[in-house]
Formats: sequence, structure tokens, C-alpha cells
Amino acid sequence: MDADAAALNAPKVEPPADPSAEPPPPVIRHALRELLAERAGPDGSRAAATPEGYDAALWAHLSGTLGLAGLTLPEEYGGAGRGPAALAPACEETGRALAPSPLLATTVLAAPLLAALGAPAQRAALLPRLADGGLTCALAVPAGLALALGLTGDNTDGDWSGGGRAGGIQAARAADGGWRLYGEAAQVIDGHSAGLLLVAAHAGGFARSRTLLFLVPADAPGLVRTRQPALDPTRPLATVQFRDTGAELLGEEPADVLGALAATGRTAAVMLAAEAVGAAAAALGRAAGRLGSREGSRHRLADLSVQVGAARSLTYCATREPDGGPLALAHALEALRATAGECLQLHGGDTRDDLCFKRAVSDELLFGPARRLRARAAERTGLFGEEAA
Repeated sequence: MDADAAALNAPKVEPPADPSAEPPPPVIRHALRELLAERAGPDGSRAAATPEGYDAALWAHLSGTLGLAGLTLPEEYGGAGRGPAALAPACEETGRALAPSPLLATTVLAAPLLAALGAPAQRAALLPRLADGGLTCALAVPAGLALALGLTGDNTDGDWSGGGRAGGIQAARAADGGWRLYGEAAQVIDGHSAGLLLVAAHAGGFARSRTLLFLVPADAPGLVRTRQPALDPTRPLATVQFRDTGAELLGEEPADVLGALAATGRTAAVMLAAEAVGAAAAALGRAAGRLGSREGSRHRLADLSVQVGAARSLTYCATREPDGGPLALAHALEALRATAGECLQLHGGDTRDDLCFKRAVSDELLFGPARRLRARAAERTGLFGEEAA
């Protein structure tokens, strides 16, 4: 076997062992891969076409039997109390299958914010329902997830949530002491189907300008949710409008909402990178199986194999140091886009490769682009000094 073929057929290289790191659960990974192969089909488009945008029965099994929904939630609320190193392999497998599910919107984006900022009564009421999969949640922000989560810039500038001016989502005190929301958020992942919305809104005038998080149930009067066309059908998006909609403040003031959003963003970047690595590895495997004897293509796929392997190593390193999440995501999205693009050129017409390419482009639109993710990572770490800023 020549060197290129050996590179393509070599087993995946795991990141270096770290005694302080949380080991990934191999039993869950194996069971999850088998389940998704059986239930999710060759790609996720079939489940994405349902009204929910995912297979509700499959999600119930992933949550109840495999415990994915509560994997990182505290044990006192019915979770497993694990960290990012335990969740990343699950995200890699769902990415490999391109399986649409509430895992990203509920478990990766919303649950950490509820756990970090929720009042004791709110955590007790909501987190057990998230952990068992009985409640799904979506994070609605008015100016895009990349900025709100601090992935492509500093989110401490409140202009992204409304900035005290018209636009964004505005929160105002009601006569009864509660809160009312006004405005709109677009590109809300799972926003059309989630049972609960976690909404970032601007409150106060110029002197007391601040961004707060609010809870809005799916049946709240004045809430209008519309599923919107999405480039990646396995990543359902919605436009959410708030028309004098009643809302409950998450936690108590003062709270470090922007810091919690940024911390969630760094961990979310790791999970998105794991998804992208899984999708890229699956595409690479399909291409290797159909390659034949074209030597030039073998060389190109060998290069891509190295690129995907490097992205995977960065991703699992970032499970231990989440500050590296944006950089890992940049590399993973580039690896997925390059791999899917090459596969389409070699074997045009494969639906799975087309969906992989759409996933890479869609995630860059939602959470990137890759060059800004990389620049933000350099800025945060001071890798290139003042010039990075």
C-alpha cells in the first residue's frame, strides 16, 4: 500500500491523553453512531422536513436513553454533570450523520445560560425538563449569534441588542411590574419549534443601558414565530417577533449577562467544531471508498485527511481550554468546506456531500466567518500583540 493510500486508510488519531481531561464516553459514541445510522437515514433532510425540523421520537431516545440532553447539566437537576469533553464526541457523531436535533439550540446554547444565570426557582423548574428532553429551548438574539456570543467581536457593546434606540429587541417594564418585549430576531435556530425562548433584549435608556435575558413560553400572547428558508435544511431557522409580549426576567439584576453569553459562545464553538469535524470525516470516508485509481485525487484527499485530522486535534484540545473554541471552529469549518467541495467535484450529485457543503457555509454565516473567528481568537490570546485588535 503506498503512502497516500495508507494515509487515507489509517485509523483516526486521537488527541494526546491528558490525565486531567475528562475521557469521552466510548459506549455512548458507539451506541449513538449505530442509532443515527438506523434512524437518521443517509442524511438529515428527511427529518428536517418535519414540522418540528427534527425527528421528535429520535430526540426522545437521545435524551431519555442516552442522556445527551442532560449530559453537561448539574446532577442535582437530573443531568450527568459532565463537561465539554463528554459532549464533543456526541456532537461529532450528530455532525457525521447531519442529524437535525435540538442538541445545539437546547443543550449547547440555552441550557448553560439557564444554569449560570437562572434564579433557584427557575433552575429547579426548567433544568430537569431540559435534562430529560421534555422541554426544548432556543436562544433568540436580534443581531446574530456570532456577535452576541462574542465569537467574532466584543459583545460588551450593547448596540447589538438594541442600544437604547429603535431596532433590536427592546424590553420595558409593565404597569404590573413585569416585562414586555418589542422587536424581532431572525435566524433563530429551532425558533419555530422550541417550547421556550431565551431572549436577549435591551433595557433602559442611555444612562442605564443594559442587555438582559428573558424567558418567553411558546404560547405567549404577542409572540409570532415563522420558519424561514434555510441554506442548510438540517439547521432549521425561524424569525421571531415580539409584539407587546410578556416575558420573565432570567435571574436577578445585576448579572453578568454578556460574560455568560461569551462563555457559552466559546464552548458552543467547540461543539460546532466537533460537528464540522464529524461531517468532514464522513465525507472523506465516502470519497476514499469511491476513489478508484486516480492518483491526483488520492494526493488531494490525503492532504484533506491531514487538514481534517488537524481540525479534530484542535477541537479536542479546546474541550480542555474553551478559549481555543473559535480557532478550532475556524479550522473545522474550513476543513469541512474544502472536503465537501472536493467530494462534489470528484463525485458530483451526492446529496450528503452537498449537505456537508451547505452546513459549512451556513455555519460560517451564523457563527463566523472563519477569518473573523481566527482574528478574534488571536485578539483574545494576544497571539499577535496589538496588531490583532
